[in-house]
Amino acid sequence: MLTERQKQAAQAIVNCFETSRLHGDYGNVTFVPGDLGGLTYGRSQTTLNSSNLYLLIADYVAAEGAQFASELEKYLPQLQAQDSRLNRNTDLRNLLREAGQDLAMQETQDRFFDRVYWVPSVEKAQAIGIETALGTAVVYDSNIHGSWRLMRDRTNRNSGTVASIGERQWIARYVQTRRDWLANHSIRLLRKTVYRMDAFQQLIDQDKWDLAFPFTVRGLRVDEAALAQPLLVSAEIAPTRLLMLRSPYLQGADVRDVQLAIAKAGIAVDTDGIFGRATAEAVKQFQRQQGLKPDGIVGRATLTALAIEG
Repeated sequence: MLTERQKQAAQAIVNCFETSRLHGDYGNVTFVPGDLGGLTYGRSQTTLNSSNLYLLIADYVAAEGAQFASELEKYLPQLQAQDSRLNRNTDLRNLLREAGQDLAMQETQDRFFDRVYWVPSVEKAQAIGIETALGTAVVYDSNIHGSWRLMRDRTNRNSGTVASIGERQWIARYVQTRRDWLANHSIRLLRKTVYRMDAFQQLIDQDKWDLAFPFTVRGLRVDEAALAQPLLVSAEIAPTRLLMLRSPYLQGADVRDVQLAIAKAGIAVDTDGIFGRATAEAVKQFQRQQGLKPDGIVGRATLTALAIEG
């Protein structure tokens, strides 16, 4: 039975692979042309074409206190239908990023990824005799990334089962088998993910079967301090939330900072801390001056141009 700390360590490894952050990135939205999963979102990057993105958003919409429930609810039919037009839907992508800072979304994702990925991975590992934290992390990664059953069966066929050769040797053979498969895959994007197996091989070489602290994954140090639960914040107080015209209007010190910076740039705007239509138009005017896309949305590029730390 894995301890809570070992669970956190195993999940941190996969979070690092998925979003380059040990705790994951709840608001991460990605679409890479050619990726069979389509639009991906969240701490562990659930995908449009697996239907899991629909299930996640449906859970969030039903969650108590979900700040963006009404706006995301209208996308549920398209998410359920795996509508490929959503891959490039800027409004949805911006909305998902902002919702990622909502405490209700973060809690929904934690519960969802545990239920859909972590618990089944532990059960699959135990079913074939895998008990170590590192071995379970390997199984978890394959369930997140895909093709666990195919690689399991190929390893059994070519190297023997866990029962016949032992867990540690089997995991080492599995990692090599999966690396070879990824490195030679017909899909170019998958060939680029061999780093996942290289990271596991490094941990195997270091004898980190219990995932004892400290260890390093892709340059990130994993220890007690790094895995300390980060502050979960609501989009109402997040200092780097995505600012845009919404109903009701967004309000706060971050809005006023943007207004002050726009006014300093010579554009007339009220500095009342309310992101209304006039502020949205002022943002667009500033974006045109800077050669940015005039969408009225204050994202990282606009914050940089405004000399506001994002």
